[in-house]
Amino acid sequence: MTETVTTTTHPTGEPAQVPRLQNRMSHDTWLSAKIAEVRAHARAAVEAVVMPHAREIGTTEESVDSFPWKAFRGMADEGLFAAPFARPHGSGFDQPMLATCTVTEEIAYHSSSMAGVYDGQCILTPQALSFASAEVQELLVPRLISGQSVFSFATTEPDASSDLSVESMQTVLTATDGGYFVNGRKRWITNSVVADWAAVLCRDGEAMTMVLIDMKNTKGIRVGAPDLKMGHRGQLTADIVFDNAFVSSGYVLGARGGGLAVALSCLTRGRIGIAAAGVGVAQAALDLAVERLRTRHAFGGPLGKLQYWQFKMAERATEIECSRTLYQKAATRLDAEGGSAEPEAAMAKAYATRVAVDTVRDSLQIHGGYGFARQVSETGESVRLEELYRDAKILEIFEGANELQQWIIARRLIGRDVTG
Repeated sequence: MTETVTTTTHPTGEPAQVPRLQNRMSHDTWLSAKIAEVRAHARAAVEAVVMPHAREIGTTEESVDSFPWKAFRGMADEGLFAAPFARPHGSGFDQPMLATCTVTEEIAYHSSSMAGVYDGQCILTPQALSFASAEVQELLVPRLISGQSVFSFATTEPDASSDLSVESMQTVLTATDGGYFVNGRKRWITNSVVADWAAVLCRDGEAMTMVLIDMKNTKGIRVGAPDLKMGHRGQLTADIVFDNAFVSSGYVLGARGGGLAVALSCLTRGRIGIAAAGVGVAQAALDLAVERLRTRHAFGGPLGKLQYWQFKMAERATEIECSRTLYQKAATRLDAEGGSAEPEAAMAKAYATRVAVDTVRDSLQIHGGYGFARQVSETGESVRLEELYRDAKILEIFEGANELQQWIIARRLIGRDVTG
């Protein structure tokens, strides 16, 4: 697989090749040959269709027109959207979750934003669609895989995010002839500004129901302007407001009243995917840091001669390896057993995303002013650490904040009779 990758620029403005250390330091010896092939294909595909646009994606302020269509459609054309699905439409992998998370890691290495877009399209939505009728799946799965349709997953609200209790849910489903009316507001919804379909969690009496809504052909739907965020600028999010939006009964996902179980099964997979994204971000930051330690001289020698940084980078490399193993184990459990894959999913999400933030921060410190700057105006030099630093933080927050993940682990460890 590729040993070098463009991640920074020389003073001349020409691309600089930074060695990619994963092949040297990480050995997926227990993974199948098929998953190794998935990684090799995903890496080549991402370098072809995402990397050329990644810096623009990461730095352009959010707008409807800034949705990263070239990268999105490029990933679809390369077959990356087929990874979660069985044949005849999908790739038919024996380990679809592990394959999809492997792709996610490779995307995040170049663009954490695009990994977020991919999570909405290829991790959260495929699981939601698995609860749809055969007719709905036959209609929509090919459109998702081809990139012809964009999908959103809508559970979060202004007052309901990590807490998806019935009491906190304000988007309401009301039965009517032939289906339901949906009223309420969803917030921070990925891909919503361009979405063709959205899986929406609603309060339904004293329970919750998840429905699939045609965003382009349903009256009573308003999508707000894209949120202006610190990072993940290519992962466009916005409010969705429903005002008596009608959805037919054939578009209920799972059983009526069983929406929370559907949502949680999707979010468990999403957490593993975000863990994989964290690994990709951390690996990119580590590669930049090591290159800087080898090439930047101060106090009579390379920075890498300083024992502090030697030990710190050894620690980060070990943590990245542990993070990668955690998400791979959680994904493997899901593929083999189904269910929730807890506590590994929560462990992977909390640990890998924390490692991402820590590694980016250390890499920025190693680069000093060059890491803090978007660009040195006089020479055109730039290092993507400013972007990585902005992007990494959200990984600790979405798909269930890391504090929630620690609570999940603690409940399994100590017992819910004590922890609540």
